[in-house]
Amino acid sequence: MNEIIKKTMENLEKNNIKAFFVETKEDVVPLVKTLVPKGSSVSNGGSVSLAQTGVSELLESGIYDFIDRRGLEGDALRDCYSRAFACDAYFCSSNAVTENGELYNVDGNSNRVACIVFGPKQVIMVVGVNKIVPDINAAIKRLKEKAAPPNTVRLNCKTPCAATGHCISLDSGDPYMCDGCRSPHRICCNYVVSAWQRHKDRIKVIIVNEELGF
Repeated sequence: MNEIIKKTMENLEKNNIKAFFVETKEDVVPLVKTLVPKGSSVSNGGSVSLAQTGVSELLESGIYDFIDRRGLEGDALRDCYSRAFACDAYFCSSNAVTENGELYNVDGNSNRVACIVFGPKQVIMVVGVNKIVPDINAAIKRLKEKAAPPNTVRLNCKTPCAATGHCISLDSGDPYMCDGCRSPHRICCNYVVSAWQRHKDRIKVIIVNEELGF
């Protein structure tokens, strides 16, 4: 474990966010199994990191009560979101984790950031080392350059960043955090910084010593 990861984990702990470290993506599922008992209700936000580590497959394996939103629309989707909000364990990644122990997340529909902030009994984030940044300003830049553009491509969103590979706000030089396009498909709508937590260890961050996701 290098000094940056060590510092990040120490500061997450100071913020009442439980930090774990694993060397490889193959180490994630065995750790998750120790954190979430069989039969627990679980759900997840969209995440490439969860797929890359095998967590998505684990959630679908049948050992958990998986609240699955895929293919749902209208009232059925809304009901699924409501059930996920009350689940035992919610899984996602983070757009960035600062060395100061803060979590930076930006959403369009915002069911993910809602669950991060409140609702599920525990939130388990799987984060590659590529998402560790020095501070919030670096997290903002990372989102605009490395997280939002490839996610719009993945989700088939017709936004300027899907075409150019960077947020249109970067063309102005020094953009404000919330600056961006006016596309109806924009995925950067609600911005959440998780700092010191009242509920100790409710949020858990598994840092993987590999690059994962966007």
